[in-house]
Amino acid sequence: MATEGGARRADVARGTSETDIKVSVCIDGTGQGEIRTGIGFFDHMLHQLARHSLADITVTAVGDLHIDDHHTVEDTGIALGQAFARALGERKGIVRYASLDLAMDEALTRAAIDVSGRPFLVWNVPFHTPKIGTFDTELVREFFQAFSQHAGITLHVTSLAGINSHHIAETCFKAVARVLRVAMEIDPRIAGQVPSTKGTLV
Repeated sequence: MATEGGARRADVARGTSETDIKVSVCIDGTGQGEIRTGIGFFDHMLHQLARHSLADITVTAVGDLHIDDHHTVEDTGIALGQAFARALGERKGIVRYASLDLAMDEALTRAAIDVSGRPFLVWNVPFHTPKIGTFDTELVREFFQAFSQHAGITLHVTSLAGINSHHIAETCFKAVARVLRVAMEIDPRIAGQVPSTKGTLV
């Protein structure tokens, strides 16, 4: 973890035969996003993740989009998760837990999080269409699976209502962003302490 003026931040570069991804994260930001993955809808969703978590996120991804979007989406999730994990460091003083029901028109999604160091995803989000434009809706889960595993977080996401697939996906990203924002905040009552009776979250 690198700090600048007390801010929690990290950079990650991930290169494979399928993708070349560079990510920067500042948890203590203002929600600025500079996102370029070559996948328009995915860029839109990552901007939502930045804006509503108040983390500053930069992503530059070049992937084998001539095959499909899968490798780029999954590897971006891996790199972003690694960056958040590094920026969190020992996770001292964080609130750790948060949950939220987030509405957008007819869609309602619940997200609950434990920034525990233990990765787990519970996903109960059915989509009514296989695509949003050219974007495969199944890749929303793939992103959060990769992100939660590599960020070291337990994440539950449940769709409570929704018809429009764009709205359902967007509420997932916004709800996760909002619970991330709360759970990663420093609680002044326990500043410097790990929020666990075990004394560690890593």
